[in-house]
Order: sequence, then structure tokens, then C-alpha cells
Amino acid sequence: MEIKDILKKKFIFFDGAMGTMLQKKGLKAGEIPEIYNILHPEIIRDIHKKYIEAGVDILTTNTFGANELKLKDTGYSGEEVISKAVHIAKEAKGDRKGKYVALDIGPIGQLLEPSGTLKFERAYEIFKKQVKAGVEAGCDLILIETISDLYEAKAAVVAAKENCNLPVFCTMTFGEDGRTFTGTDPLTMVMVLQGLGVDALGVNCSLGPKEIIPIVEKIIEYSSVPVMVQPNAGLPRVEEGETIYDIKPEEFAQYIKNMAEKGGSIFGGCCGTNDEFIKQLIIKLKELKPLGIKQKSITAACSASKTVILGQGVKVIGERINPTGKKKFKEALRNNNIDYILTEGINQQELGADMLDVNVGLPEIDEEVVMKEVIKEIQSIINLPLQIDSASAKVIETAARIYNGKPIINSVNGKQKVMEEIFPIVKKYGACVVGLTLDESGIPAKAEDRVKIAEKIIKTAKEYGIGKEDILIDCLVLTVSAQQREVMETIKAVRIVKEKFGVKTLLGVSNVSFGLPNRALLNKTFLAMALSEGLDAPIVNPNNQDVMDTINAFKVLANEDKEAKDYVKTYSDVNVKKEVSQKSSNKSLKEIIVRGIKEEAVAKTKELLNIKDSMEIVDEYLISALDIVGKKYEKGEIFLPQLIQSAETVQRAFEIIKDKIFKENKETISKGKIILATVKGDIHDIGKNIVKVILQNYGFEIIDLGKDVSAEDIVQTAKQENIKLVGLSALMTTTVKSMEETIKALRQNDVECEVFVGGAVLNQEYADMINADYYAKDAQEAVRIARKVFQG
Repeated sequence: MEIKDILKKKFIFFDGAMGTMLQKKGLKAGEIPEIYNILHPEIIRDIHKKYIEAGVDILTTNTFGANELKLKDTGYSGEEVISKAVHIAKEAKGDRKGKYVALDIGPIGQLLEPSGTLKFERAYEIFKKQVKAGVEAGCDLILIETISDLYEAKAAVVAAKENCNLPVFCTMTFGEDGRTFTGTDPLTMVMVLQGLGVDALGVNCSLGPKEIIPIVEKIIEYSSVPVMVQPNAGLPRVEEGETIYDIKPEEFAQYIKNMAEKGGSIFGGCCGTNDEFIKQLIIKLKELKPLGIKQKSITAACSASKTVILGQGVKVIGERINPTGKKKFKEALRNNNIDYILTEGINQQELGADMLDVNVGLPEIDEEVVMKEVIKEIQSIINLPLQIDSASAKVIETAARIYNGKPIINSVNGKQKVMEEIFPIVKKYGACVVGLTLDESGIPAKAEDRVKIAEKIIKTAKEYGIGKEDILIDCLVLTVSAQQREVMETIKAVRIVKEKFGVKTLLGVSNVSFGLPNRALLNKTFLAMALSEGLDAPIVNPNNQDVMDTINAFKVLANEDKEAKDYVKTYSDVNVKKEVSQKSSNKSLKEIIVRGIKEEAVAKTKELLNIKDSMEIVDEYLISALDIVGKKYEKGEIFLPQLIQSAETVQRAFEIIKDKIFKENKETISKGKIILATVKGDIHDIGKNIVKVILQNYGFEIIDLGKDVSAEDIVQTAKQENIKLVGLSALMTTTVKSMEETIKALRQNDVECEVFVGGAVLNQEYADMINADYYAKDAQEAVRIARKVFQG
């Protein structure tokens, strides 16, 4: 029986932790678990057999970190390690029916662009090699797990889907705030991964089973595919040098039963669990049956950290990132002035846009290259979902592939050739799509004929596996100065499409007034008429006060803005919108940093250096701005990409200031020297690199020793450089022991420094247990620690 068929009929049980079991078998701090496939296959086989005896359906290969970056200095290739791992698991399950082998793929250990340096294409190639090696060795499905970056999850899923026909499961890891490390919430994860075509999705690692329940509930609420859960065995602590978890197997199983009763159907364990945990949860679920999968119909567009659901009130799509009729925008495209484009995006967000249309089509530029760059840059500073707008299928595919989230694709129409080009892209990347009601004969005059084209688009989309929930119909706004009779036909078509097909509708409103005076009056009146007939998403200029006023008023009158709260907030200070508009043309350096616009920061810093002292700019503007950004990050108003972008903007300003100081032979700016290192055996340096960037921009000098760093190297460097503060990072439970040994080595060698620790598997209790001086839950906490140490 196929795995997909089993999913419909019974619970599926995965195994528990590999690292926890290996540590009991003698895995030392700093050792790479995946190498045991080669050096100690009998140990891996024995662990798999224990899980088989516990009753699991699926064995997970010992390949969590078997990528070329982690293994490059081991003398073994990823393909070799993966092939051996799959064969060991297959030997362990033998010829037992109903038992399968999942190729385990964990995170690469580096942050993807634009937040980090790893390119999406490079991540894809790394995952591709892993998938192909696993398939060749005979695995039965692909498990992508413990991913904290949605963009990395996308790279892995696309690599799996393009290079095999096996089922693909994907689980991400969430924090106590209900979001991943890079800011993705459960709804966004579901919309994006489900769109990409995974066969199951969910959450693993992260937290204990009790703490993970609210996240699982959200995932079940939105998911139309089976939900998978693999929690940790509670929270870790150290006793007599050993990592202990606070949940026992029976309690763990009870929490799993709770999740099964809510709709979860695939279960296993992560850090701290073993065969006994799995055995108990299988016993606990013996009398239960899965609830089954309920199909949800949600029309949504997503960035990596924000989902906009269409149909839940009017959603504004900003039209300003488009060269049509915009002389300055065309010049910006020709000159590759990305900051101008970003400023347009930021202004639209501040003025109330829910999504942004992105069109960079000019004949004299390479649209594909520019679209790719613009999308990456916009997504690094703005968390609104984007609408990819192009007449070129090639440009659309390139953009959809590198887009981080679930975009809207603008557009298809009733022409057969266009649908054949675009629908496969929409399906592959799980996007929404705009359907224009025109065909080979042009735009019909009558509403009924436009409705027929809409029906053709919807039916054809279904043939490609695209549901109505992912379609927005554009009944096309014609110019009233030239086609006056047709204007009301558009309004009529919107109403019929909504009533007949139940799909969401979209219109480019400003087309209606072209060529006539007082365009704003026509735009807002037409918009009000369309909204009253069911228009879901107007494409408008948010800088047009009349248009935004109309939308705000409609939301009150249509009972969308409950108790008129937003309306009162907006219009109790009538100057708010004017202030935003004025700020956009004359921003301070502090505002530029908060927004993350790098080139503007460079120009403004140079300007300020003519009238202010270097250190005055650092303290008053740079550090003050970073404090604002830090507070926004802690409140969940912005997320990791925006935090890093602001930090990098400070870095650009900082370089200008340091250059002037060097020329004037003044002292170098340094508020203290700090060592940062990812400990022995761990190649994941995402967290460390983020902390590095933030600390540098607060004026601290960072000695970055890199990843997989021995205790001896850290001790030696700390002594040589007379270091007062050391920061240690670890992602995996198997390498936290290295962290403890490093701290011990620093103490034994009388290095007079303080140590702060951080990483996904750590918490304050754990930090105390391994005798760290401080626990840094994020980069902003690291700044507070550094300030305390160097001001003390």
C-alpha cells in the first residue's frame, strides 16, 4: 500500500530522536552523528531496530546534517553517507510489510539571502544532491525537518518535488511566540508549503508537547493536508553532565493523544525522546482513529511573515511599483535605482496597502534580472505579500521561484496559449493567479460575455489542479472617456462572477478616469460602486487620499471595521497621512535606518558629517535607530529579515564614519572586543552571524572564530586578545555538550571573561546548568549583555 493511501486510513508513527540515542551509545561532544553510518553502522542499525520493535511505521535515516557543507572536512561525501544510511535503515526494517524509510533532511546551517549570504539557487543544489542520493539508495519518502526559515523550506521542497516522485513531508520549528526564527506563523507556513504540494506538514523540535499544542491547533485549523507533530521531550536540563528532559514517556503520549483528538495524524518524537516514548504514544493512540482531513477554502497571499486572506474585508493592492505613466519610476529602472523602488513600496505600506503589485517591465532593461533583484530587496524590508506582474511567462517563473511566500501572479486571460504557459507555473509554486476577462477576441462589451471567459479560466485552472480559492477574477476596468457604456458592465460582471462562481475579484481602479479632469473624483466614485457589488481587492494608489478615504468609509458602512475603531483612529488625527507623505520626501537618518534603505543612509551620513561629529552621529542616530528597530523586533512588529536589513544599513553608514575617522587619524570606534563562535561539532552559524552583525553595529569589535570551533582555539584566542566577553552558539542537542566543555575550559585556564550562550535548543535553565554567565535568547539580548559587561 502507498504511503499516501495509508495517510487516509490510520495514524502514521515516525521514530524518535537519533541524537539522544547516539549519545547513550557513546557519541562524544563535537562528533558528527552522520559519520556513524560509515564508522559504526551496527550502532545505527541497532537504534533503528529498537524503534521498529516499538512499533513505528517509518524509520528516519541518520542523515539530518548530511549535506556537503557539514561533511566537507570529514573525508566523506554526502552521497556516500546518505547511501549508507538508507541501506542501514532498510536492513533494520527487513522485509516487514507496512514499514518505510524516510530520507531525513535538516537545515543547511546558513541563512539565505537577503538576510544571509546563501543564495536560494545554492541551497536548492545542496538539497537536490541529498534527494537524489536518497532516492538512488531506495528511500520511500522525503522528510524535510527542523527548518526555521520558510525560504529554506521552499528550496528543500522544490528540490524534492523536482528530483523525485516520492511523498514529501515538511516540518518547521517554532518558538514560544508561535513563530519561527525568521518570523513565519503557522498560517503562513501552511499556505506556502501546502501550495508547494507537500503531502504532509507540521511542526517538530521547537518545544515540549504541552507548549507545542497551540501551534498544532493553528496548523490543523488551516491545513488541508495531514498534520505531522514531533515534539521534544519537554525542556532540557543538565544533571551530572548529562542532558535530561522533564517529560516522561507516559505524559508525552498523553499530550500526543490530545493532538490526535484535535486532528493531527502523523506523530513521532524529537530531542530527548527514545523508543520508549514512541512505544507509549502508539499504545495511547491504539483505540483512536484519525479525524480525517477537512478541505479548507482559503484565498490568501503570503510573504514570509504575513498572510493576507482575501474575502475577509477589502484588501488594497498598491499600484505604484509599475512604470506605466510614471516618468521617475522609468528613470529609476533604467539607472537600477532600487532605493527609489523600495521607497515607493515603504510609502504604500505606511499609507495602508495590504499587498504590493510589482511590475518592472521596460523594453530597454533585462526585466527578468531586475524583477528578481527587486523582489529580493522588497522582501528584505517590507513584509507585505507581493503580486508578480509581467507579460512574460519567463519573468513570472523566475520571480515565483525565488519569491519567499505565496505570491499572486498577474496574470492569465482567456487565451488558450496564455493559460498553457502560466497555469503550470501557478500550480508548481502554489501561487494565486489573476484571471483577466479577455480572450483572442479582446475584451467583450457585455458583462455576460466577460463572465463566460471567467468561467473558462476557472474550468481550465481546475484541469491543472488549481482550485477556485487560488483564483482572482479581474473583470477589467475600461476608460470612461472612450467606453462609457462599458463601465457599468464591469460593475455588473463583478457581481455575477461573485454570485455564480464564488471566487474573489480584483480591479485596477484608476484606469476608469484616464484622459478626464478631476480623476480622483471618478476613481473614488467608481471604487465605491465596485465595492458595493463585491470587489475584494482594488489595485489603487494608496497615496490617493480620496481613494483610501472611500475604502475606510466603506469598511465602516459594510460592518468590516467593527465599532469603526480603525476609522476613528485614522480620522481623529486628520494630519497623519499628510505627515507620512511629507516624511517620505525628507527622512532623517534614523528613519532611513529603521526602514533599511542602504544607499539613502550613505548619502545622509555624508551630509551629516559636514555638520556633526562622528561619534555624535553614531550615538544619536545609528545606535538610537538600532534601539528602535530592536524594540520593534521584540514586539513582533518586524521580523528577522527587517532587523538584519536595518543592521546592514547601519553598517553602510558606519563604514562612511570609520573612513572619515581613519583619514583624520582619530581613534578607531570600539566599545569592546567580543569572541563569537559556534562550538565544536556544530556547523550551524545562522544565529551567531546575526548576533555578529547587530553587535558590530552597536560599535563592538567582533572576533568571529566561525563554526565547529574547538574549546582550545577559543581559550587560546581569548587569552591572546585579552577578551572580556565570549559568545557561544549551538543548534543541536548533540553539540550543547561541547558548549559546556568550552565554558569549563575557559574557567580551568583562568581566562577572566564572561560567557553568554544562545541557540535553538537552549533556554535560561540550560544556560545556568552549563555555568554560562548569560543566556541570549536573541541578538537584542546579546546587545544588552555586551553593554552590561563593558559598562560594568
